[in-house]
Amino acid sequence: MKKLTSGLVFIVLIGLSSSYAQEVAILKYKGGGDWYANPTALPNLIRFCNQNAGTKIDEKPGTVEVGSSAIFQYPFLHMTGHGNVVFSENEAENLRNYLFSGGFLHIDDNYGMAPYLKKALESVFPDKKLLELDREHPIFNKLFAFPEGLPKIHEHDGKRPQAFGILHENRLVLLFTTESDLGDGWEDPSVHNDPEDIRKEALQMGANIVTYAFEN
Repeated sequence: MKKLTSGLVFIVLIGLSSSYAQEVAILKYKGGGDWYANPTALPNLIRFCNQNAGTKIDEKPGTVEVGSSAIFQYPFLHMTGHGNVVFSENEAENLRNYLFSGGFLHIDDNYGMAPYLKKALESVFPDKKLLELDREHPIFNKLFAFPEGLPKIHEHDGKRPQAFGILHENRLVLLFTTESDLGDGWEDPSVHNDPEDIRKEALQMGANIVTYAFEN
C-alpha cells in the first residue's frame, strides 16, 4: 500500500474494498503504560474477522508509534494497556491528522487506563469531548446484534461497560471502550479461561468495530 504523508490532503482509506486497505496495527505510546498488553488478542480478532466478516487482513498486525508517519499506512489502529498514557505535542498533532484524514483508532481500557487516557486525549482534541455512544449506534449492529450495547467481558469495579467516541464531521474517528475488557476476551482461551460464549461475544463485538471502521 502506498505510504501517506501527514500534512497533505489524504485519500480516505476507510471503506475501500481492496484488500491492501485492510491492515491494522497496535499503537505504541509513551508514559509507562503497557501498550503491549494482550499479545494474542489482536491476531485472534483478525483471524475471527477474516473467517466471519469477509475481511482479508494480514494476521500479523503491525506496531507503530504515535508520532510516526507510518500510522498513515493503517486504516485501523488498536491501543490498549493498564496505565499511564502521554502524548507529546508532535504526537498529538500526528494522531489528530491521521484521524481527521480517514483513520480510525480503537482504544480498549485493560483496566486502569481511563483517567490517563482522557487527559492525553485533551491534547489531541482540545475542542472535542468523548461522548458516550447509545445502544442504537450502528457499531452495535454492524454484523452482530448487541441490543444492550457494549458487552461485559470481565468484572473489575462492577461498573457497566461504556463505549465513548470522538466525532469529526459526523464520522466516528475514535472509539474508547472501558469497563468491558474486550481485549481480554480476544486472547487465547488459556490466558483467562473465559467461557466460550463470553469469548464469542468479545470477538463478535470486535468484528463489529473493525468492519465499521473499514466501511465508514
